Amino acid sequence: MVTDILETAEEQLGTNAHEGHHDAEAAQVADAAHDHVWVHTLTWNEYEHGGLHVFDHAEGSTIWDVNGKAYLDGIAGLWVVNAGHGRAEIAEAMGRQAARLGYANAMNYTSTPTALLGEKLAALTPGDLNRVFFSSGGSEAVETALKIAKQVQAMRGFARRYKVIGRRGSYHGQTMGALSLTHAKNEHWFGPFMYGVSHVPHPDRYRSDFGLEGEAADVMAAKFVEQEIVAQGPDTVAAVIAEPISIAAGVHVPSKVYWQMLREITQKHGVLLIADEVINGFGRTGTMFAIEQYGIVPDIMTLAKGITSGYAPLAATVVSDSVYEVFQQQPSIPMGHLLTFGGHPVSCAASLKNIEIFEQEDLVKRGAETGAYLKSQLDELRSHPSVGDVRGTGMVYGLDLVTNKETRAKIAKDGAFSKRMNELMMERGLITRLWDILHLAPPLVITRDEVDRMVAIVDESLTIAERENASDFTA
Repeated sequence: MVTDILETAEEQLGTNAHEGHHDAEAAQVADAAHDHVWVHTLTWNEYEHGGLHVFDHAEGSTIWDVNGKAYLDGIAGLWVVNAGHGRAEIAEAMGRQAARLGYANAMNYTSTPTALLGEKLAALTPGDLNRVFFSSGGSEAVETALKIAKQVQAMRGFARRYKVIGRRGSYHGQTMGALSLTHAKNEHWFGPFMYGVSHVPHPDRYRSDFGLEGEAADVMAAKFVEQEIVAQGPDTVAAVIAEPISIAAGVHVPSKVYWQMLREITQKHGVLLIADEVINGFGRTGTMFAIEQYGIVPDIMTLAKGITSGYAPLAATVVSDSVYEVFQQQPSIPMGHLLTFGGHPVSCAASLKNIEIFEQEDLVKRGAETGAYLKSQLDELRSHPSVGDVRGTGMVYGLDLVTNKETRAKIAKDGAFSKRMNELMMERGLITRLWDILHLAPPLVITRDEVDRMVAIVDESLTIAERENASDFTA
């Protein structure tokens, strides 16, 4: 029966991508998901009360569920599907590679597409970021960056340099090392975390920890990084890690001076600088990599998500020549880290084709231009009593939702307003993520008509949710 359903789905994709399964088939798929799939962050209450959605096929910026209902993908899967859904050419490249060579031992060997992708990433990434360690996802890329930083410091003769400084509100992944860097971690369930991690304020011009506005807030946030390095002891700090544009912390775009100061501060103290581009990379912020906008080159960069536009699991940790040279100078010592599926040939073939699409269709420029239009439309929503700020760049934006515009008090992440907003947007066919920030980051291929429809859904949903929860808002 399951095979029959999948075959039916394939037939539908080949004939009419807008149709869903027959009622009985859709129900069986939904029951299978309900009874057997552990959706990563879904609670059992959400399983039981309509929170489980099963998607079946997609094209461009639209995704259909098993019942045939269409949704605009307002967050590109999860800041992933940058080149858009339904790219048959990527699927075909993966199929050809799987037939030719499906796997190569990543511990001692590599493969043709892996080698070619390494060369391509070295050419695309800024400066002397030329050596690529492949893994399967963003958490693994960050975990790899941590271990590289610690081992390189030790191999340079600084065995006590093991501490890492992150930023409050940051998100870097869910493996234990990456989770230790992630500020909003759940210590009740998973502590104790990796020793030696501390957090500093991130650049935030809307709610500055320092009571400052504009670039002055960014400068103070950078100075705080140096204060933390000094407080911890420079001879104990291995690395500083940060997203160039902090997405999880609320889509904050710092000024150029912030990252230039971070580069100067870390070099001054012998600390490695890690730029986490897992979300930022591959055109999401208006340039191929967000760090390009700041005119500096980090020591280590993490990549994932848009590297394949979600068509296959893949991530990369790219290091500078100066970082890798320690292994060349001590040639009998390997990196103390390995992953079974690192640099998987099929995933690398998907990435090569994905990057080819980026270049042929000028997707970075296209995304930046449509993103500017999206920003202009979102700015019109500032008139809503719940919209305190609209922030972002390229094709990644956040609406900062508040209960009071003057005090900038945040809405409750799990409050009635947020829950109702999520319901209203899903009912109207828009997938996004809303906690206290309403995130909008569609595929780079989204059209202006689709942007208009997406913003109209948000506008209408805000109006209804504000009316139904009017007591939540004060002037």
